[in-house]
Amino acid sequence: MKFKFLCSLIAAAALMSSAAFAQAGGSSAALPSAPGTASDPPAAVAGTGGVKIGAINVEQAIFGSNEGQRDFEALSKKLQPKQDELKKQNDDIEALKKQLTAAGTTDEAKGNLTRQVETKQKSLERQVQEAQEDARGQENEIAQRILQKMAPLIVKYASDNGFGMIIDTSTNNQWPNGPVLWHGPALDITKPVVDAYNTQSGVPAPTRPAGTPSGSLGTKPSGSRPATTTKPATTAPSTTPPPK
Repeated sequence: MKFKFLCSLIAAAALMSSAAFAQAGGSSAALPSAPGTASDPPAAVAGTGGVKIGAINVEQAIFGSNEGQRDFEALSKKLQPKQDELKKQNDDIEALKKQLTAAGTTDEAKGNLTRQVETKQKSLERQVQEAQEDARGQENEIAQRILQKMAPLIVKYASDNGFGMIIDTSTNNQWPNGPVLWHGPALDITKPVVDAYNTQSGVPAPTRPAGTPSGSLGTKPSGSRPATTTKPATTAPSTTPPPK
């Protein structure tokens, strides 16, 4: 997923001066030092100017935070009844399509069934689109709220650890869809920022059934985007109505 507002929020946060964060002082959660040691190879230095560059997967940080996992899970449960309703409509359409090809179905009955399928399918497609738009809007509201609070932590971490630039390596920003071709794990600051955000937010880690592995910020966020809609049957019925 790519949030349209990510770039604007990150840019706004980056414009905040280090003096503003100095005034905040001890109000922010303590942030650990940047990964790597003085003996590590200079992987975090790029360009002739020697600018220290870091990377953060903003999308993963949002979904992987305790608050993100809690709120997106709640949204998924909230949207489940609508998803079940759309799935039932889709199943009804598939049942009508099977009647079209059933032995003994008259031409007149096939014509009626075809019209029913077309009408129900158009209605379902419209409802799915509306449900998707509503779900995306609610997802974006959650993500925007979290990122507005997380952005100052990202900038503070960069300032405290001497980074001259932080790049977003969210999935849709990876090459060829974005400028990031590759980055080493030593540059990634996602986990320490999320750890600091979890401390600041005070939201506990979500509980999971016994035996369920927790997600890893290094691979895939433990919070997942809620499944919001059922894909409609978009193929038109194969049987054409009888000529009038």
